[in-house]
Amino acid sequence: MSGILYLVGTPIGNLEDITYRAVRILKEADIILCEDTRVTKKLVMHYEIETPLKSYHEHNQAKVTEDIIEMLFNGNDIALVSDAGLPLISDPGYELVVIARDKGIKVETVPGANAALTALMTSGISSYSFLFDGFLPRKDNEKKERLISIMSLAHTIIIYESPFRVKHTLETIQKIDSERKVSISRELTKKFEQVETDTVSNLLLRLDEDIKLKGEFVIVIAGSSGDNDVNWWSELSIEGHVNHYVKEGMRNKDAIKQVALDREMKKNEVYQIYHVD
Repeated sequence: MSGILYLVGTPIGNLEDITYRAVRILKEADIILCEDTRVTKKLVMHYEIETPLKSYHEHNQAKVTEDIIEMLFNGNDIALVSDAGLPLISDPGYELVVIARDKGIKVETVPGANAALTALMTSGISSYSFLFDGFLPRKDNEKKERLISIMSLAHTIIIYESPFRVKHTLETIQKIDSERKVSISRELTKKFEQVETDTVSNLLLRLDEDIKLKGEFVIVIAGSSGDNDVNWWSELSIEGHVNHYVKEGMRNKDAIKQVALDREMKKNEVYQIYHVD
């Protein structure tokens, strides 16, 4: 009988934020797969967990996945963790879960802390309908196009950002809508936790002052109200505007028609510009 692949949530900062079940599973498992053994070692030492650790990250997952599946088939129970929070959420593991399920191996989730939802809960921004978009593209044009697209939605948006890029990301948000309500969270659940919610313009004024650029950030962006976003596409090229609707599921023909309506242009003009570009 094959073993079980456990997806185990771990603390995002405060080591007390772990469940009794998670500690038990980590102790009972034959192997713990983790991104960085040095990070997970602090957790297992704190809870006196003696289970062996094995590296599993984006650079070696293709190489070691086959070995992991074989170990599961041999009856080993394996726990997958990330450095912090829930595995698979902007972290490696998706491919392993797909293969395990395809091969009939049992997969169980052991819930735990999550930075995105923790930030949303604390932000004071609507939590009834939201979109988690992970990490934004690094290239300026791709980042801007992605933000324009998601900020046009009525849903609250949650993204992750590094301290080295958070200022640039906020500046990009400001260019799209300088009065958009935004919350930034850092050092969640730790001693110096900070959650600040204001217009993006006001937050930018406070960076490097009372908001230090240290620790991983979660950015929560209020959804579009529709009042100030009539021309949300103004920063996009015709091609980018059409591609936005195509990515939303429209056919090229329908996307071109919608762009023509948005911009009060003739459909043929949009068609020619789009296909020439």
